[in-house]
Amino acid sequence: MLICDQAIREEGTGKVSLIGIFEHINVPALPAAHAGFSVYVKVIDAQGEYDLSLDLVRLEDLMVIGHGEVRAVVADRLVPTEFLFNLGGLLFERAGDYEFRLSANGRHLAGKSFRVILLNQPQAGQGGPPPHG
Repeated sequence: MLICDQAIREEGTGKVSLIGIFEHINVPALPAAHAGFSVYVKVIDAQGEYDLSLDLVRLEDLMVIGHGEVRAVVADRLVPTEFLFNLGGLLFERAGDYEFRLSANGRHLAGKSFRVILLNQPQAGQGGPPPHG
């Protein structure tokens, strides 16, 4: 799974272009509205019909803040299959860690985490300014 600003599937070739792949989002203030982004998923060893769902979970309290679904039919388990989820209108109320969780027919398959960072705030492990004294 990859998270990006935009995913485009070319009409003629079926090729997918991923624009702006990222692992974190910097925000100037909270709450922060995000216009949306795409999650690219590539699976192998699947065959049959699947109800795929993708939840965006705030890891601090396990609150689901975004959700997407797609019905998929995979014909050949030896051929990799790609799925695109486009999620829009997301609101991040807190900085911290988030995760996309992919499920098929109600069974958890994979997760992809990322971090929302409040700009001009020290992050864990980075320390802050030296103490005055």
